[in-house]
Order: sequence, then C-alpha cells, then structure tokens
Amino acid sequence: MINKTVLVGRITKDPEIKHTQSDIMFCRFTLAVNRTYKNRDGGQEVDFISCIAWRKQAENMGRFVDKGNLLGIDGRIETGSYDKDGVKVYTTTIVCDSVIFLEPKAQKEQAQTTQFTPPELGNKKEPRIGYDVNEDEMPF
Repeated sequence: MINKTVLVGRITKDPEIKHTQSDIMFCRFTLAVNRTYKNRDGGQEVDFISCIAWRKQAENMGRFVDKGNLLGIDGRIETGSYDKDGVKVYTTTIVCDSVIFLEPKAQKEQAQTTQFTPPELGNKKEPRIGYDVNEDEMPF
C-alpha cells in the first residue's frame, strides 16, 4: 500500500513548537497550496492543508520558518477522530517525513532591505516553544 503526499505551498502563520506530555517536540501548521486551476471569476483557488512535523523537523521550523515562507512537504496522510461535546470530529493531517525550505530567509530579507546579512547569521532565531497543548488539537 502507498500513502505518499508531496506539497509545495506557503505557511499561513509563524510556526510554534509544542511538546506532548511525554516531551516529544511537534509543530502543527497550515500550508496554503494553490490549485492548478482558477475559479469562474479568474481568482486563484487555494487549499489550506493541516500538517504536523515532529522532533528535529519541528525544531528546525521554529528556528528558520516564518509566515509566508515557501515550503516543500514530503509526507503521508493520516486521518483520525475525537469526540468534542458529544460530537465526533474527523481530522485529516499531513504527517511530514521531511520539510524543505524552498525560500531562504536571508534571500527574502535581502529583497526587503538593502543591507546584506550573511546567511549564517540571518537564518537563526530562537525557537518559539510552548507547553500549553490543547487536547482538542491532538488527533489521538
């Protein structure tokens, strides 16, 4: 059986690292992926796809990715469900096996300013880390 997903799109907000109760790092995010066709009005159709990255991939996203960055995702589709107020909610998420940064942050920043920042200095930031995991966000 094959369950393989490859996506290219832009992240919709800055990623935030969280931890499970057993201290495993993860990052949930949404990827905006353009459809290959336009609607009747000539507008671009976009799908907003829920994704999750674990461990080192999550850490790297927290350090190097900002809202609007172009990402390549290689992963698999995972479905699940949970009960919320007596109603069964079904989920579909892309579990990332790899996340490729298709737009270096230094290049993006350089286009916005005239001052050059070397990539080894301009690409690093402290990860946004939070431990407040809402159980409703968890698919299990």
